[in-house]
Amino acid sequence: MNKSCADVFARYSRLPTEQNNPRTRDLDRMPLRRVLETLNREDALVHAAVARAIPGIELAARAVSKSYLAGRRIFFIGAGTSGRLGVLEAAEIPPTYGVAPGVFTALMAGGKEAVFLSKEGAEDVFENGRKEISRLARRGDTVVGIAASGITPYVRGGLAAGRTKGAVTVLVTCNPREKAEEASIRVTLDVGPEPVSGSTRMKSGTATKLALNMLSTASMVVSGKVYRNWMVDVKTTSKKLVLRAERITAAVGCVDQGEARRLLDLTGNDVKTAIVMARLGVTKEEAGRRLKKAKGFLKDILG
Repeated sequence: MNKSCADVFARYSRLPTEQNNPRTRDLDRMPLRRVLETLNREDALVHAAVARAIPGIELAARAVSKSYLAGRRIFFIGAGTSGRLGVLEAAEIPPTYGVAPGVFTALMAGGKEAVFLSKEGAEDVFENGRKEISRLARRGDTVVGIAASGITPYVRGGLAAGRTKGAVTVLVTCNPREKAEEASIRVTLDVGPEPVSGSTRMKSGTATKLALNMLSTASMVVSGKVYRNWMVDVKTTSKKLVLRAERITAAVGCVDQGEARRLLDLTGNDVKTAIVMARLGVTKEEAGRRLKKAKGFLKDILG
């Protein structure tokens, strides 16, 4: 093994995500029920790790909200399991919170095909991540790099480019030792070694999904996309979501389902406008004016 390969091997072997877990050393010798119980005990450690990361998640959520309210973009960039979790966030935010397509964008090492079929080696190219973010990001955007190990070159390249462009840079990682100078905000999820050594789709993936759920949800809450705990900017892109919009309008607007449907028909399924019309007894135009003045925050109109 030459010196450069030996250096890389040594660096990876020291990663917290690559360490052997003494609690699962005999995993292959356990009966099936005990395997499941052991995995469940390991998963139970994840929630405490996410709780310890809340200060970093708060900073990241504030940055995402600031970018969103300023009309800027938010990028999730990752590889493998981490990249796929970013894809989930970018795909699910628009229908849930009425966000225009492209505001939240996921970038995956290896491209779209790698979402469904692993492309080993794609994560190792720093320059690819740097080029993609350099092409897309602008000052005021937020770039969220997702890397369990914290050292994925593709992700670090994206973060480096984001910082150069004047974007806020966030690293979500399960490696508490990695300094990651490219990131202005770090969300560190110290879950310890995996039940199957190095399989970061397990505890690391679960912790990362929980942290991203909190980050995106909290950022939308403080951006006025939620009233109390209702998703009042939901987009009616399916029958299920049409019925959800009716239920939300009826519950928050204090009207029956028939009246909720009538108001939604008048507003083109704009739940917030329908709610303001129902609660205040105003026209669609007046409801729109009040929402614009309140910058979309229903709590400032309804209390």
